[in-house]
Amino acid sequence: MTGHPAYAEPREVTEFATVVLQHNPGVMTLDGTNSLVLRAPGSAISVVVDPGERESQGQDPAHLDVLAAAAGAVELVLITHHHPDHYGAAAEFAERVGAPVRAFDAKLCLGGGTALSDGERVDAAGLDIEVLHTPGHTHDSVSFVVHRASGPVVLTGDTILGKGTTVIDSLGDYLGSLRRLADTPSAAIGLPGHGPELGDIAETAREYLEHRQQRLDQVRGALAALGPEASARQVVEHVYVDVDRSLWPAAEHSVRAQLEYLRGA
Repeated sequence: MTGHPAYAEPREVTEFATVVLQHNPGVMTLDGTNSLVLRAPGSAISVVVDPGERESQGQDPAHLDVLAAAAGAVELVLITHHHPDHYGAAAEFAERVGAPVRAFDAKLCLGGGTALSDGERVDAAGLDIEVLHTPGHTHDSVSFVVHRASGPVVLTGDTILGKGTTVIDSLGDYLGSLRRLADTPSAAIGLPGHGPELGDIAETAREYLEHRQQRLDQVRGALAALGPEASARQVVEHVYVDVDRSLWPAAEHSVRAQLEYLRGA
């Protein structure tokens, strides 16, 4: 976009979904937050998923301008979870486009929007959007399944990323969410909150499950070597020796969830 050299142009990824990438790259956000504009072919209105960070939080003051231009008339804003790189700009964007905000946590809803419920079907912008409560990354994380004749497309937020693995708050919840996504019909496309789209979300979920089991085995081994009361930091230093230290704080967060899981907390 003229005057904003760091900005990536909106990118159509399916016949109904366009990614508007926010320029807020980082260890936790990868290339940036994927704000998604959804509309059925021929629809005059759209749904926007995860408007991204506020300008004061992020690094891309043009993002909301570009997102609003790509979205046009907005019927509804949907939120995958409460983290500021997804929800921070929701109030400003919703006011700009005059649309309600809906999320799983009622405290995040704005402009008359109501809380989402697991299994709910949202009919908006000519699309059939199913809500899946997929906690684990956060308690309020949801995925959105857009049903279409050629097969479903799953918007995963941070539950499954386009590359790498995500940070988790609750391992028990997260494993359950991965098993649920692993039951998605084969070859369903995944549109994550960060990173590129995924060709088969069910296969990716199975790979995540295998990875989590491997990490759990490594944590068990670390506890055997360090003692059962070892801290999350000690486990990270033992298990993640081959991982860039800039990622250790995120790893420590996930290891803490693994320790709670293993200790039955």
